[in-house]
Amino acid sequence: MKTVLVGNIKGGCGKTTLATHIAGAFAAQGHATAIGDCDRQRSSLNWLRRRPESLPSITGLDWSKDVGSPPKGLDRLVIDAPAAMHHKDVEDLIDISEIVVVPVLPGAFDEDATAHFLERLAKVKAVRKNKRIVAVVGNRLRPGTRASDHLDGFFGGLGFPVVARLRDSQIYPTVAAQGATVLEGTDRRARSYAVEWEPLLELLER
Repeated sequence: MKTVLVGNIKGGCGKTTLATHIAGAFAAQGHATAIGDCDRQRSSLNWLRRRPESLPSITGLDWSKDVGSPPKGLDRLVIDAPAAMHHKDVEDLIDISEIVVVPVLPGAFDEDATAHFLERLAKVKAVRKNKRIVAVVGNRLRPGTRASDHLDGFFGGLGFPVVARLRDSQIYPTVAAQGATVLEGTDRRARSYAVEWEPLLELLER
């Protein structure tokens, strides 16, 4: 079973959007997939409740109080981590994960919090010894704005690869309200955003 952890100590950076899209992509590829929702708001589980039966099935795991054991027979597990993660929480979740995906928004507060989180990750033994993949994703970017341009400079000093840059769009809350993802859209607009996910999804399937 491949396990992907989506985490950052900064709230509101798009962890649930990434977790649901990654899970949706895995399920679409025919993998038996689950989301372990560790956030008290249970946003991923609420998304699953709205998911139509016509779309590939994803199992929801309520881990908002304690991280449990995933059911047998899973091929892929995506963990939607809580924002307020202590050092032990980080190590425990990384211990059961192979890949850590870190979303970051443009802006000084988000960059500072993400830098702190990545420093914390770098001290975890499994990450330090390159036994875990850490991938950074720029989220809700608005090309041509000062904040997005500044984020590119921030990316350059991270020490971890930036694998995808996702534009800001109202299409994301729209598909979330339907329990879906832009990857599952069939119109031209959805496809124009779906292509931005390809580098991340390719990394996850290596």
